[in-house]
Amino acid sequence: MQSQDSFTQITFHYINGETESFDIPVTPEAFGEQLANFLSQPWLILHLFDQTVIILTSQVVKVEVTPQLTQLEGDGVFFDCQRVTALSRAAKL
Repeated sequence: MQSQDSFTQITFHYINGETESFDIPVTPEAFGEQLANFLSQPWLILHLFDQTVIILTSQVVKVEVTPQLTQLEGDGVFFDCQRVTALSRAAKL
C-alpha cells in the first residue's frame, strides 16, 4: 500500500458549477513536473478501481491541487497568498 505522501489530490471545477476531487497516485513533486503537459491535454483519463473517468479539459475552469506545488515558479506564480473569501456563484434569475 502506498503512503499518503505519494498521492496528490486534485479538484476540478467545471463550467457548469460542479466540482469533483480525485486522489492521484503521484507525488506532488512529480505532479508539478507534469502539470503543463497535464493541462494541455484535450482529455484527461483517470482509471479508478471500478471505472474510468474521462474529463474534457475545455470544460474545466479551475483546478485545485493539495498539497501545494511550491516548486512551480515563474511569471504568473505568486507565493504567500491568502484566500480572503470563499468562491461564490451569482444566483440565477
